[in-house]
Amino acid sequence: MLLLAFDTATPAVTAAIGETDADGAFTLRASASSVDARRHGELLAPTVQGLLAESGLDLAELDHIAVGIGPGPYTGLRVGLATGHAFADALGVPCHGVTTLDALAFATRRTEPFLALTDARRKEVFWARYDDHLTRVGEVRVDRPAEIDTEGLPLIGDGARMYTDALGSPAVEPYLPDAAAMAELALLRLHLGEKFPEPVPLYLRRPDAVEPGAPKKVRQWVK
Repeated sequence: MLLLAFDTATPAVTAAIGETDADGAFTLRASASSVDARRHGELLAPTVQGLLAESGLDLAELDHIAVGIGPGPYTGLRVGLATGHAFADALGVPCHGVTTLDALAFATRRTEPFLALTDARRKEVFWARYDDHLTRVGEVRVDRPAEIDTEGLPLIGDGARMYTDALGSPAVEPYLPDAAAMAELALLRLHLGEKFPEPVPLYLRRPDAVEPGAPKKVRQWVK
């Protein structure tokens, strides 16, 4: 089973191709990541093309697509999701959503509780608590760092690295998601028959851009 995974919900543009056999054993065929918060749309397609060339595969050989659903900044997140749906529609294969923080957590391989945090801008972070690298406790939230009770747990992610003083604990790696871990997590869930989130954006607050309201009436001064 071949799966292409990618995530654009953070400053990283990360993609990977993974494979599992009938027993669920995972093999990473190719992966690549770059960090540029302003070029998600320019970097994603060439990155995927490079992975296919490196792995000696054709796009039509893929069986599944997995895409990070965030939470993350509106524009970057939409790039990944639109690309995931386009690939899935063109190939006639399923597109699965993976919460970005879950992929970040999975890469830690930690067996004890910790918090994962990514930058939400506006001096806030997206965060979630995990019992281990596979088990999230509750939903992903968005808060100011000083409002989060870290319980003295280890903190991972670029959100933790940016607000070390407010959180009261140093951050440890990984800081940004890696699609190699996302591919492995998605294939594990497929092997176990687990349900995926819908491949739609996970927004925890309203976008900055809104439709303009009705124009205000302006009274003209008459001399």
